[in-house]
Amino acid sequence: MLYLFDANVLITASSTYYPIDQVPEYWAWLYHQGQSGNIKLPHEIMQEILAGKKKDDDDPLLLWLDDAVIKKALLLDENIDPDVVNTVVAVGYADDLTDDELQEIGRDPFLIAYGMVGDGERCVVTVEVSKPSKKRQNRKVPDVCETFGIPCCNPFRVNRDLGFKTGWKA
Repeated sequence: MLYLFDANVLITASSTYYPIDQVPEYWAWLYHQGQSGNIKLPHEIMQEILAGKKKDDDDPLLLWLDDAVIKKALLLDENIDPDVVNTVVAVGYADDLTDDELQEIGRDPFLIAYGMVGDGERCVVTVEVSKPSKKRQNRKVPDVCETFGIPCCNPFRVNRDLGFKTGWKA
Protein backbone atom coordinates (compact mmCIF):
# COMPACT_ATOMS: atom_id res chain seq x y z
CA MET A 1 0.00 0.00 0.00
CA LEU A 2 1.26 3.46 -0.90
CA TYR A 3 0.17 6.11 1.61
CA LEU A 4 -0.38 9.55 0.08
CA PHE A 5 -0.16 12.25 2.73
CA ASP A 6 -2.30 15.36 2.83
CA ALA A 7 -0.51 18.58 3.83
CA ASN A 8 -2.47 18.67 7.09
CA VAL A 9 -0.83 15.42 8.25
CA LEU A 10 2.66 16.92 8.38
CA ILE A 11 1.50 20.37 9.49
CA THR A 12 -0.55 18.96 12.39
CA ALA A 13 2.12 16.47 13.46
CA SER A 14 4.80 19.16 13.50
CA SER A 15 2.71 21.70 15.36
CA THR A 16 1.09 19.38 17.91
CA TYR A 17 1.95 15.79 18.77
CA TYR A 18 5.28 15.16 16.96
CA PRO A 19 7.29 18.43 16.99
CA ILE A 20 10.47 17.88 15.01
CA ASP A 21 12.72 18.97 17.88
CA GLN A 22 10.90 16.78 20.44
CA VAL A 23 10.17 13.59 18.47
CA PRO A 24 12.89 13.46 15.79
CA GLU A 25 12.39 9.69 15.53
CA TYR A 26 9.04 10.28 13.81
CA TRP A 27 10.60 12.48 11.16
CA ALA A 28 13.48 10.06 10.60
CA TRP A 29 10.87 7.30 10.24
CA LEU A 30 8.90 9.36 7.69
CA TYR A 31 12.08 9.89 5.70
CA HIS A 32 12.82 6.15 5.84
CA GLN A 33 9.27 5.30 4.74
CA GLY A 34 9.57 7.78 1.89
CA GLN A 35 12.82 6.18 0.75
CA SER A 36 11.16 2.76 0.99
CA GLY A 37 8.28 3.91 -1.22
CA ASN A 38 5.59 3.54 1.45
CA ILE A 39 4.77 7.22 2.08
CA LYS A 40 4.71 9.93 -0.57
CA LEU A 41 3.47 13.47 -1.13
CA PRO A 42 2.26 14.51 -4.58
CA HIS A 43 4.14 17.59 -5.76
CA GLU A 44 0.97 19.71 -5.50
CA ILE A 45 0.75 18.84 -1.80
CA MET A 46 4.47 19.42 -1.25
CA GLN A 47 4.10 22.85 -2.86
CA GLU A 48 1.05 23.62 -0.71
CA ILE A 49 3.18 23.15 2.40
CA LEU A 50 6.28 24.92 1.09
CA ALA A 51 4.20 27.86 -0.15
CA GLY A 52 3.86 28.85 3.50
CA LYS A 53 7.60 29.51 3.73
CA LYS A 54 8.68 33.12 4.16
CA LYS A 55 12.16 34.46 3.39
CA ASP A 56 13.43 34.28 6.96
CA ASP A 57 11.09 31.52 8.10
CA ASP A 58 12.52 29.21 10.73
CA ASP A 59 9.52 26.85 10.85
CA PRO A 60 11.10 23.44 11.55
CA LEU A 61 8.67 21.62 9.22
CA LEU A 62 9.40 23.92 6.30
CA LEU A 63 13.13 23.70 6.88
CA TRP A 64 12.94 19.89 7.12
CA LEU A 65 10.76 19.48 4.04
CA ASP A 66 12.84 21.93 2.01
CA ASP A 67 15.94 19.74 2.49
CA ALA A 68 16.73 18.22 -0.93
CA VAL A 69 17.32 14.72 0.47
CA ILE A 70 14.01 14.72 2.39
CA LYS A 71 12.13 16.19 -0.54
CA LYS A 72 13.49 13.54 -2.91
CA ALA A 73 12.53 10.71 -0.54
CA LEU A 74 8.96 11.92 0.03
CA LEU A 75 8.04 13.37 -3.36
CA LEU A 76 5.75 11.23 -5.52
CA ASP A 77 7.45 11.22 -8.91
CA GLU A 78 4.28 11.28 -11.02
CA ASN A 79 2.07 13.73 -12.83
CA ILE A 80 -1.68 13.36 -12.67
CA ASP A 81 -3.95 13.59 -15.70
CA PRO A 82 -5.91 16.87 -15.46
CA ASP A 83 -9.04 15.00 -16.59
CA VAL A 84 -8.83 12.83 -13.46
CA VAL A 85 -8.57 15.97 -11.28
CA ASN A 86 -11.56 17.46 -13.11
CA THR A 87 -13.55 14.28 -12.45
CA VAL A 88 -12.72 14.49 -8.75
CA VAL A 89 -13.94 18.10 -8.65
CA ALA A 90 -17.11 17.53 -10.71
CA VAL A 91 -18.22 14.26 -9.12
CA GLY A 92 -16.66 14.55 -5.69
CA TYR A 93 -17.61 18.15 -4.94
CA ALA A 94 -19.92 19.67 -7.59
CA ASP A 95 -19.80 20.29 -11.32
CA ASP A 96 -20.67 23.98 -11.02
CA LEU A 97 -18.26 25.31 -8.38
CA THR A 98 -17.43 29.00 -8.42
CA ASP A 99 -13.84 30.24 -8.50
CA ASP A 100 -14.10 31.07 -4.79
CA GLU A 101 -15.33 27.55 -4.00
CA LEU A 102 -12.49 26.03 -6.04
CA GLN A 103 -9.99 28.13 -4.14
CA GLU A 104 -11.49 26.95 -0.85
CA ILE A 105 -11.04 23.30 -1.85
CA GLY A 106 -7.34 23.93 -2.47
CA ARG A 107 -5.16 21.02 -3.58
CA ASP A 108 -7.32 18.23 -2.16
CA PRO A 109 -8.65 17.14 -5.59
CA PHE A 110 -5.07 16.47 -6.72
CA LEU A 111 -4.39 14.28 -3.69
CA ILE A 112 -7.59 12.33 -4.27
CA ALA A 113 -6.87 12.01 -7.99
CA TYR A 114 -3.47 10.43 -7.26
CA GLY A 115 -5.30 8.00 -4.99
CA MET A 116 -7.67 7.05 -7.83
CA VAL A 117 -4.96 5.81 -10.17
CA GLY A 118 -3.56 3.17 -7.82
CA ASP A 119 -6.00 0.28 -8.44
CA GLY A 120 -6.76 0.07 -4.73
CA GLU A 121 -3.07 0.01 -3.80
CA ARG A 122 -3.07 3.62 -2.61
CA CYS A 123 -4.49 5.15 0.52
CA VAL A 124 -5.10 8.86 1.08
CA VAL A 125 -4.01 9.95 4.55
CA THR A 126 -5.55 13.01 6.18
CA VAL A 127 -6.44 14.38 9.59
CA GLU A 128 -9.82 15.47 8.25
CA VAL A 129 -12.79 13.64 9.71
CA SER A 130 -15.75 12.43 7.68
CA LYS A 131 -18.78 14.74 7.71
CA PRO A 132 -21.20 13.29 5.15
CA SER A 133 -23.66 16.15 5.59
CA LYS A 134 -21.22 18.68 4.14
CA LYS A 135 -21.80 19.70 0.51
CA ARG A 136 -19.90 21.26 -2.37
CA GLN A 137 -16.57 22.89 -1.36
CA ASN A 138 -17.19 21.95 2.27
CA ARG A 139 -16.93 18.19 1.63
CA LYS A 140 -14.18 16.46 3.58
CA VAL A 141 -11.43 14.36 1.99
CA PRO A 142 -12.62 11.05 3.54
CA ASP A 143 -16.10 11.59 2.08
CA VAL A 144 -14.82 12.42 -1.40
CA CYS A 145 -12.53 9.38 -1.24
CA GLU A 146 -15.53 7.24 -0.31
CA THR A 147 -17.40 8.56 -3.35
CA PHE A 148 -14.68 7.05 -5.55
CA GLY A 149 -13.95 3.96 -3.45
CA ILE A 150 -10.46 5.18 -2.55
CA PRO A 151 -9.04 3.92 0.73
CA CYS A 152 -8.58 6.75 3.23
CA CYS A 153 -7.27 6.78 6.78
CA ASN A 154 -5.77 8.97 9.48
CA PRO A 155 -2.03 9.15 10.20
CA PHE A 156 -2.30 7.02 13.34
CA ARG A 157 -3.51 4.13 11.19
CA VAL A 158 -0.42 4.54 8.99
CA ASN A 159 1.78 4.57 12.10
CA ARG A 160 0.25 1.25 13.18
CA ASP A 161 0.30 -0.30 9.71
CA LEU A 162 3.94 0.61 9.10
CA GLY A 163 5.09 0.01 12.68
CA PHE A 164 6.11 3.43 13.92
CA LYS A 165 7.52 3.54 17.43
CA THR A 166 10.21 5.76 18.90
CA GLY A 167 12.64 2.85 18.91
CA TRP A 168 11.83 1.84 15.30
CA LYS A 169 15.51 1.80 14.23
CA ALA A 170 16.52 -0.77 16.86
